[in-house]
Amino acid sequence: MADRVDKPDRALADERDILVGFLDYDRSAVERKLQGLSEADARTSVIPSGWSMIELAWHLAAMERRWLRWSFLGELLEDPYPDASSTGSWAVPPGLTVADAVAELRAGGEATRRIVAEHDLDERSHVGGKYTDDQPLPALRWILTYVLQEYSRHLGHLDIARELIDGETGE
Repeated sequence: MADRVDKPDRALADERDILVGFLDYDRSAVERKLQGLSEADARTSVIPSGWSMIELAWHLAAMERRWLRWSFLGELLEDPYPDASSTGSWAVPPGLTVADAVAELRAGGEATRRIVAEHDLDERSHVGGKYTDDQPLPALRWILTYVLQEYSRHLGHLDIARELIDGETGE
C-alpha cells in the first residue's frame, strides 16, 4: 500500500520545499490511483483516446526523467522517450507490471529530490542532452513547474479512468 504523502504545509515559504512537496504529493497520488488494480485493469483503456492507466503512469515517470535528467542535467539517455508510441497513445515495455511502474515513479522522485537539493532553482539547463548551446535553456524552476503541471493535469485523467474501471474515487 502506498504511503500517503500530504500536501506541503501552507506555512511553508521556501519555494524549493513547496515545489518538491507538491511533486511528491502528486507522485504518491498516481501510485494510490494504481493501488488495488489488477494487471488487466491497469492495461484496460476506458476512454476513446485509448491509453491505459499503466501507460499514463509510465508516461509520467518517463516525462520526469526526461525533464530532470536529459533536459536539465544534460545527460545522454539511451532513450529519452521510452513512453512513445506510434498509435498516439503511450507505450509501456513488454512485461512491465504496475509494481515496475510504481518503482520507476519512486526512483524518479528520488532523483528529482537529489537534483533539486544540489542545484539552484535559477540554474539553467545544461547543454548536452536535449539542448545545444544555440537554444534557450530553461531554469530548473521552470522545469519543476512544468513537471508539476504535467502530474497535476494527468492526475485528473487518472481520477476519471479509475472511476470508470471500478468506481473508486478520491485522492
